[in-house]
Amino acid sequence: MLSTAAALAANAAKVRAQEPQPPTSFGPNDTIQVAVVGAGGRGQSHIDGFAGKPGTVVTHICDCDESHGQKSCESAAEKQGGRKPIWVRDIRKLLEDPSIHAVSIATPNHWHSLGAIWAIQAGKDVYVEKPVSHNVLEGRRVVQAARKHNRMVQTGTQSRSNPGMREAMEFIHSGGIGDVKVSRGLCYKRRDSIGPKGVYEVPKSVDYDLWSGPANILPLTRKRFHYDWHWQWEYGNGDLGNQGIHQMDLCRWALGEDRLSDRVWSFGGRLGYEDAGETANTQIVVHDYGDRKLVFEVRGLETPEFKGAKVGIIIEGTKGYLVMTSYSSGTVFDLEGNAVKQFGGGGDDRHYQNFTDAMRARDHKILNADIEQGHLSSALCHLGNISLRLGNTIAGEEVASAVRDLGGDAVIEDAWNRTAEHLAENKVEGYQIQMGPKLQLDPVSESFVGRDAPNQWLTREYRAPYIIPSENAV
Repeated sequence: MLSTAAALAANAAKVRAQEPQPPTSFGPNDTIQVAVVGAGGRGQSHIDGFAGKPGTVVTHICDCDESHGQKSCESAAEKQGGRKPIWVRDIRKLLEDPSIHAVSIATPNHWHSLGAIWAIQAGKDVYVEKPVSHNVLEGRRVVQAARKHNRMVQTGTQSRSNPGMREAMEFIHSGGIGDVKVSRGLCYKRRDSIGPKGVYEVPKSVDYDLWSGPANILPLTRKRFHYDWHWQWEYGNGDLGNQGIHQMDLCRWALGEDRLSDRVWSFGGRLGYEDAGETANTQIVVHDYGDRKLVFEVRGLETPEFKGAKVGIIIEGTKGYLVMTSYSSGTVFDLEGNAVKQFGGGGDDRHYQNFTDAMRARDHKILNADIEQGHLSSALCHLGNISLRLGNTIAGEEVASAVRDLGGDAVIEDAWNRTAEHLAENKVEGYQIQMGPKLQLDPVSESFVGRDAPNQWLTREYRAPYIIPSENAV
């Protein structure tokens, strides 16, 4: 007799094999029925985006933490006139329901791609949070699944739907600041220690096997079960994949590049405290696009603004530069630092609306943040982390010379010098840095090149039955 988990897996496989077809389009008066998967902080935003809004209703909430799931059903009911969603623990069971038209995924990162692929295969359109993947290869698999099954898949990088950001990008692409030479992303977001590494009890309301999903089932080593998984490699991607993915996406958009870079290089570390976290809180990532660079800085300790920004982008051109300090507003400056133009206007509701507009039209080209865009920007984050994790440890005082020896130019040297000053201001002494290698990429195959190419880092070992399908099986 099959176990419950095995039975669910078998049923889900059967549902996917049938490839049920949703309506080819929705009329203006048809209601789109949405299931939200993941009821944490971002999940609440997803519920807000669909519950009680014209043309959509949240009919199901799926979370392997019963406490979170039930509370979210109650809050959703308040937003939609008392209509209470059904709580479901297991996404495989959820996907058997043919009444669901769209699945909105706000799980931890390690579930994003698999949840999206399973939903696509079950005939659902998908809104999936950023980053769309936990590693490079699985992100590409979501793109392939979306195209194969003609599903609308929107990425949760909401800036792409905000008028202020769209107008700013049009200004850059039309030559408003001249030729763009450096696209710079900043994530200067204070992050405190998450507490000492230990062995802690998983909350009793959580099905830990389901929560772990594609990841290994490991002892819980952090105090706070929810959210702090961001800082552990098995589940999260550090602040590159948390806050930084928004700015990474905007930096690539500003460059007008619909591909990965030619080379990637990263260095940094987790500095200022020792805790259960593993990801870097101090990091510089460089993506080389030939004669232009994308440079990204992460700082988790207290830090001042740079050119008026803490979390934002600075796009540097031959005629001036653009600073965007939120998801939608910013200012253009000339080379002397005088403000010459401003942009503004945002709101997350536009992004959810854009998703449902594409669903009704059955045209993924309508999407402002189509899954392929989400995959490329997420992959830039993953590639930076790969270089970092492959790095050799050196003393902090050796970094400046190592940057020069590795061919760093003035932009990279300046980024490090400012970072070193920042560490000194935070009284971080005697620290060590992971100095990652420069890695050559083939942007077409989305793989590393060279005799010792570390392509095994582009994916992970998956735990059965939570396995990303091959390209032919998506």
